[in-house]
Amino acid sequence: MHRRSLLTLAAGTAGGVLSLPALGRPALAQGAARTLRFVPQANLANFDPIWGTQYVVRNAGMLVWDTLYGVDSKFEPRRQMVESEEVSSDGLVWTFKLRPGLKFHDNSPVLAKDVVASLNRWAVRDPMGQMIRAIQNELVAVDDATFRWSLKQPYSKMLLALAKTNSPCSFIMPERIAKTDPFTQITEFVGSGPFRFVRDEWIPGARAVFAKFDGYVSRDEKPDWMSGGKRVMVDRVEWVVMPDPATAAAALQNGEVDWWENPISDLVPVLKSNRNLNVDIADPLGNIGTFRMNHLHKPFNDRRARRAVLMAMSQEDYMRALVGDEADLYKLLPSFFTPGTPLYTEEGGDILKGKRDYDGAKRLLKEAGYAGEPITLVVAQDQAITKAFGDVSADLLKRIGMNVDFVATDWGTVGSRRASKAPPSQGGWHIFHSWHAGADCVNPASYTAMRTNGDQAWFGWPNNSAVEAARDKWFAAPDLAAERAAMAEMNRLAMEDAIWGPTGFFMSYQAWRKNVDGVVKAPIPFFWNVTKS
Repeated sequence: MHRRSLLTLAAGTAGGVLSLPALGRPALAQGAARTLRFVPQANLANFDPIWGTQYVVRNAGMLVWDTLYGVDSKFEPRRQMVESEEVSSDGLVWTFKLRPGLKFHDNSPVLAKDVVASLNRWAVRDPMGQMIRAIQNELVAVDDATFRWSLKQPYSKMLLALAKTNSPCSFIMPERIAKTDPFTQITEFVGSGPFRFVRDEWIPGARAVFAKFDGYVSRDEKPDWMSGGKRVMVDRVEWVVMPDPATAAAALQNGEVDWWENPISDLVPVLKSNRNLNVDIADPLGNIGTFRMNHLHKPFNDRRARRAVLMAMSQEDYMRALVGDEADLYKLLPSFFTPGTPLYTEEGGDILKGKRDYDGAKRLLKEAGYAGEPITLVVAQDQAITKAFGDVSADLLKRIGMNVDFVATDWGTVGSRRASKAPPSQGGWHIFHSWHAGADCVNPASYTAMRTNGDQAWFGWPNNSAVEAARDKWFAAPDLAAERAAMAEMNRLAMEDAIWGPTGFFMSYQAWRKNVDGVVKAPIPFFWNVTKS
């Protein structure tokens, strides 16, 4: 039976039979209207939002940890934990004051020393934080409510760095937790956000639970993405892990869960036909798929091998494997940046256009010295996106004469394994797939995947000083024209070096029951201001 037919049948006929596993049952007695059950994109295998960059961890982190600033739907930074800020006339000294009444989930007050420790840990791992760290004189607590960041040179995008949505966000933790080495995972999950993490109910692979924090003081402003008032309208949010799409679809239709973050396109017609459900695009800024190569090890330490992949890569194949025949859900993308945004550029993107050149790719691989060694392709099977991409990549690599070692695993394992710099034969990797929210890819500011600063770059560790220089030009650009020129140069240079392969631009659906109100279109599922009747 065809996969689409099988999934549709499973989702449509499971109504009276399929139910949540026993792990999802205990909270049913706690009041259905006050508990929101959510099926996340993946298992919450670890819960340190600074240690890694997985979106599922960032999304959960948004419930537990608050930020100093939050971006609104226009990508403007707004005050969140901060009451006021001052910057010296020369742009070198930033002084911040926290708003009163902030406290952590253990009921201790949020103090400036907590902020300093949190920002120090974040700045080691985050690209924008690394930039600030490189030019700072000191980051110190002035008193319990005030901290100061003094710099050696101005940094005009300070507030954006503290407000951005992409991982890792500058979440604020108690000092004792924030002092954990940035490359070691934390084991205590205490924040000051609108929900507290219920550690004793966390069962990785099955469930994570977040309870309303009564001590959270919401801002008075109108909510807008990460900014404004975060009013909690339910007592609990339960994340119920369901890797099987048909199981998730049936549970949503039966009312056993309330909201599904990313239903696969095969099942969308079934969900749309159910009068009790809403189905809509999750985020109009969409996503950019990634084919990430390891620059540390052969053959992808040679740009010719990386370019061979781009020459043969068919974005059409990747997109259709993911979204099927819904052409409105995807675009071919000869770029690293989000289409339809003001700074979008296709400069240098010709390598991804036109007929795919398998013979040319084989020649480049031979020139790069590839001689049939196994290529370790690590693919998360519990993610519809990565599973679809992985199947296409396995076929692509074989077509250009590569010997594929296909490692089928889960997303949590990919998140850990991709951090390894060991040779692929010793637990490392050659290729993994992921994706980036379009909101993170509109410019280089917080675009983690576009860093090419070697050991400090994102997984794959590309090293290209010219791409970094073009990025610096964007930060220093005095006007829009200069920003566009820098973006075009950056895109061209990154394509020439094939720092990674864009597999296309795509949009995803989300689905929720009609008795749930307040779900918004955004890069992140926001749980504040969401009600359930």
